[in-house]
Amino acid sequence: MNTITCNDRTYRIPQEPTVVFTVDGGDPDYFDDALDRGPMPRLAAMLAEGGQYRSGASEMPSLTNPNNLSIVTGVSPALHGIPGNYCRLEDGTTELLDDPKFLRAPSIHAVLAGHGVPTLMITAKEKLRRLLGHGGVPSISVENVAGTGLAEYGIDDLQRLVGEDAPGIYDWDASHYAMRLGLSVFRSHRALRLLYVSLTDRVQHAAAPGDALADRFLAEFDRLLGEYLDEGFVVGITADHGMNAKHAPDGSPHVVHLADVLEAAGVEIHDVVLPITDPYVKHHGALGSFAWLYLPERERAKARELLRRLPGVEEVWGRADATVLYEHPEDRIGDLSITASANVAFGSRSDDHDLSGLHGALRSHGGRHEQPIPLITSRPVHGPLAKRFHAGTLRSRDLHDLVLNHLSSSPHHART
Repeated sequence: MNTITCNDRTYRIPQEPTVVFTVDGGDPDYFDDALDRGPMPRLAAMLAEGGQYRSGASEMPSLTNPNNLSIVTGVSPALHGIPGNYCRLEDGTTELLDDPKFLRAPSIHAVLAGHGVPTLMITAKEKLRRLLGHGGVPSISVENVAGTGLAEYGIDDLQRLVGEDAPGIYDWDASHYAMRLGLSVFRSHRALRLLYVSLTDRVQHAAAPGDALADRFLAEFDRLLGEYLDEGFVVGITADHGMNAKHAPDGSPHVVHLADVLEAAGVEIHDVVLPITDPYVKHHGALGSFAWLYLPERERAKARELLRRLPGVEEVWGRADATVLYEHPEDRIGDLSITASANVAFGSRSDDHDLSGLHGALRSHGGRHEQPIPLITSRPVHGPLAKRFHAGTLRSRDLHDLVLNHLSSSPHHART
């Protein structure tokens, strides 16, 4: 058997070690700036020697959970069932979407693991680990690595294997520890064939492209990328979403509090759901550029008209349209779906959000303006997807298809 089928897509079983990195918050601007100025020499060399870099699109909303699940399943949220980090269910309860019970599609890694192919999921954030590991895939999170091993590969202490204790989830180098975990496990179990390494956007929430902290992050990512290349890995790099400043020059946040606005206009609402909501409140304070609104049917036309005229609001779609346009599961989204302009975030009520713990001035994501992402491969792209790749019409969910099915067999870009 040379191929497997997952969610109606066919993938070749990798014969060489292969890794896909998802750089959380990895807006193309970070990579473009670094390649222009030089903090990423190994990436630059990889591209000069045959690797390729184009832009693509993430899923909407441009958030962590829906996009990571699209990347590893190869399908949209309508099929895998995770339209946000957080949503309201049909029974009216709101839930963090971090439990495998919410999944409606298997990952490529789970199908490969079911056929005996050694795979591994690594994530900085524990909120993703159970989702990524569903289906019998060995999985690790930096956040919860202390005191854990990886029985599937005969490892009893992962921190000892790496040679250093893990940083905290809010430390600037938590992402790099995830990369080091991947290298360490591979060096102890070289039969591994497909690794997925998902990073955290702590740095991107705090630092713009060109800032000292962003350069420090990218330089260390580049160094570790070089180690993967030197080990002979085929590499794919993408992001789950981009990142934008949501603040004025003086640092004050640009936030539209939807419940306050609608109630002041006399519109009755049931709920404002902010799908960016997750445990990492220091990153964004649950403020992002996408929202779901629940309200009585008699109020929907009035709310749509008011919101469409509101500065900072770009799109307002009813449930049926949003299901099609955003490829969402109809039972897990609001009566209205709303997106914000590039420098605006949505809140519910002003009293609901505490921004005192943010890393700095508000930088966040969730809307159309954070949908562009990089698609980077360590080898030239060929075959049926090449035209779409070069035209910039692929999505992050196509990266495993690219890496497993559509790269040339040119030599690895190892340092000589």
